[in-house]
Formats: sequence, C-alpha cells, structure tokens
Amino acid sequence: MQDFYAIDNYPIDVAISKALFLEFLENEHLGRAWLIYFDNEVVGYIILTFIFSFEYKGTIAFLDELYLSEKARGKGIGKAAVDFIQSEARNLSLKIIYLEVEGHNQNAQQLYLSKDFTVHNRKLMKFIL
Repeated sequence: MQDFYAIDNYPIDVAISKALFLEFLENEHLGRAWLIYFDNEVVGYIILTFIFSFEYKGTIAFLDELYLSEKARGKGIGKAAVDFIQSEARNLSLKIIYLEVEGHNQNAQQLYLSKDFTVHNRKLMKFIL
C-alpha cells in the first residue's frame, strides 16, 4: 500500500492503515481483499469495498484499490486481475462496480475501458469529516 500511495504522493499512516485493514478483514460485509501473485511472488493487491444502493437494488462495490508493482506491469496481470474482480463480483451478486482512476494514469484508464468499464456521466464529489 505504501508503494501504491507513493505513486501519486498520497499521505499514508502505516499504523492506521494496518488497523483499518484488520477491521476490514474482520467484517465480511465491508468487502473483500486479495493478493496478486506472479511467479510465486506477491506483485500486487485488490481491495473491493461494498455499499448498499437503492438505485441499483442491492449491494454494489467500489474498487478501492488495485495495485501492481512496477515490475508486474505490462504482462497481462492487470487484465487478469480485472477479469477476476468481474468474476468475483458476479459470484457475490454485486450490481455494479465503481472505481476512480487518476487523470494522468492512461494505462489504467485503457485497461478498464478494454474490460467494459465506462466513464460515468456523474461527477464524483466528497465531503471530509
């Protein structure tokens, strides 16, 4: 996670992230997490979080994090990871998957578009408490 956040200089408090991850793992209603392996080595991870939506008539997901180490990129692992996420979403009876992607990350945008994600016509907004 530290490597992922460093790409865009996002702040990270390791102790808080560890505590949050433990809380996340203890409650299956919050979502799922997976490690990504290549040649018997961890090269990334996926975190899919759950939200209940009346608009979509049930549980939806937010692809909160999909990270691949630099050496794992360009080998089709990202495509396989997205295929896996889509398959798991169907198995979990999720209605939709949302995600965010940085405007400068053209490779990620191309990957998601190639896997039938579409640009949402709504503007994502936030309120920080």
